[in-house]
Amino acid sequence: MPGIGDVTSATIIAELPELGDLNRREIASLVGLAPFNRDSGQMRGKRSIFGGRGSVRSALYMAALSARRYNPAIAAFSKRLTEQGKPPKVVITACMRKILITLNTMVKTNSTWENPQNA
Repeated sequence: MPGIGDVTSATIIAELPELGDLNRREIASLVGLAPFNRDSGQMRGKRSIFGGRGSVRSALYMAALSARRYNPAIAAFSKRLTEQGKPPKVVITACMRKILITLNTMVKTNSTWENPQNA
C-alpha cells in the first residue's frame, strides 16, 4: 500500500497479531482509533480517541502523513474531508483509521493492494 513503509509494516506486524482476525470496529478500537463520545443525558459532548496500542497509533500517524501525499485513495479521502471543513487532526485520524481498516481487510481476504476507483 503506498505510504506504508518498512518501519510501519514491522510495527504493525509485531504489535498487532490480531490483524485480519477482527472486524473493522474491533481493530480500530484495539488500536485506539475508534471515536469515544462524552455524552451525558441530553448534552452531546466531544468525540475523541484514546487508549489502545500507542506504538501502532504512532506508526499509523506517520503513515497517514505520507499516504496523504503518495496514495491517491487516501489523498482523495483527505481532500474530501478537508473540503467538508473538518479540522486537520480529525482528517489525519480518519486517514489513520482508513489505512488500518484497509490493511485489516487485505490480511483477512489475503489480497494485495488495488487502488480503488473512488475512496
